Amino acid sequence: MQVDTANYKLQLTNQFFEDLDAPEVQKGKLTVQLTVKKTLSGVYVLESEIEGFVIVPCDRCLDEMELPISTSDQLKVKLGEDFSDDGDIVIVPETDGYINIAWFIYEFIVLNISMKHVHAPGKCNKGMINKLGKHLRTSSNEESDDEIQVDIPEES
Repeated sequence: MQVDTANYKLQLTNQFFEDLDAPEVQKGKLTVQLTVKKTLSGVYVLESEIEGFVIVPCDRCLDEMELPISTSDQLKVKLGEDFSDDGDIVIVPETDGYINIAWFIYEFIVLNISMKHVHAPGKCNKGMINKLGKHLRTSSNEESDDEIQVDIPEES
């Protein structure tokens, strides 16, 4: 059973990432729908739905590229003696009475970024791909430029 519910809509822009000084993402545009529910047991359940995109460097050509983000996450918060985020529930000191969720939202976003950041075939910076081509060779039977192999000269 729930005691209280509040809804918030947040717009995350490049400024959000700049203010966090986060290492992995510095640009993006996302919308966060945040629902805060207080249960009878005193636990606050923060449910977030995040939609939008982040801008990251392409692993192949290093140009910026947009990656779509769509995620639903949950954070449980409870008031207590000392701050702790070791378990399933984040404990916030009663003397503070609030929690800054910016870093948690950032983590929800970063956890939804794919490991591989590569433009669609043919969309990479052609100048960089040409420079890479001087040092790397693509297998001749490959239709896309997804697989790049290193050309290692044989020992003489």
